[in-house]
Amino acid sequence: MKKSDISNISNAESVERAEESVRSSVQPSGKFGGKADRLFGADPAGLDESARGIAVLVIVGVAVGLLSGMFGIGGGTVIVPALVWLGLTQRNAAATSMLAIVPTSISGVISYATCGNVDWLAALLLFCGMFVGGQIGSWLLSRLPELVLRWIFVVFLVFVVLNQISFVPSRDQHIAMSALTGVCLALLGVVIGILAGLLGIGGGALAVPALSMLFDASDLIARGTSLLAMFPNSITTSVANLKRRLVHVKAAMIIGLVAAVTAPFGTWIAGAVSPRVGSIMFAIYLCVLLIRSFFVAVKATRSARASA
Repeated sequence: MKKSDISNISNAESVERAEESVRSSVQPSGKFGGKADRLFGADPAGLDESARGIAVLVIVGVAVGLLSGMFGIGGGTVIVPALVWLGLTQRNAAATSMLAIVPTSISGVISYATCGNVDWLAALLLFCGMFVGGQIGSWLLSRLPELVLRWIFVVFLVFVVLNQISFVPSRDQHIAMSALTGVCLALLGVVIGILAGLLGIGGGALAVPALSMLFDASDLIARGTSLLAMFPNSITTSVANLKRRLVHVKAAMIIGLVAAVTAPFGTWIAGAVSPRVGSIMFAIYLCVLLIRSFFVAVKATRSARASA
């Protein structure tokens, strides 16, 4: 064999080793490291993708769909804690939750719209504000510390629980639209968008009580309008999160598609119970989440102080 042939073989082996090294360096680390996705890049590492983990994602999807239809929410208050429990960081869980909300909200909107319980103009104005706020929230999500995100989530839940306990919406009221109402709806959308992008929620937990308390919408119209407004906002926010490589696409699709199937059943339940019963059910659900999120935040705070 000629020296030139030996040299060529040696060079080829060197190139192959270099390429293998590059491929290894871009793969996420950890036992459950995400697999590369051709369109969006590698999923964030850490999620339990075993049969047990997938089963949990499916169960979460079923619960999210029912809750979304019942209360007009995206389900981020369930998705985020579940994904954190399965191994994702609070940041990645929030970003993944936003993408899962897209198919969930589509299904919920269709269910409410067929019964005439959607205010299309109010939803458009809300979305305009949520679009701006969502970009701000997504930007903050990539920069704020994990501990801060956890405590913001706790404070948010306290606020919503207090609203649910203190206010009972009517079922036969509609939003009286005016120029001032339109401006206020857009401003409300900005606030909701920031919280949605920051916490990984659709924003319905804030939009629904706000539409009823501030704009005299019935409980069903508030829920349908909330779902419609969060649909495009969840898309725009998810695009920003995907660009920052914060989203676990596989987990988002499993939860979102399962939730889209079960959301119409939740919508049926919402129409079958009285507004008062609906408010009590929502408050109980949020209280359970609040207690859990509070203890998780306290534990994370103690861990951060111990390592400081």
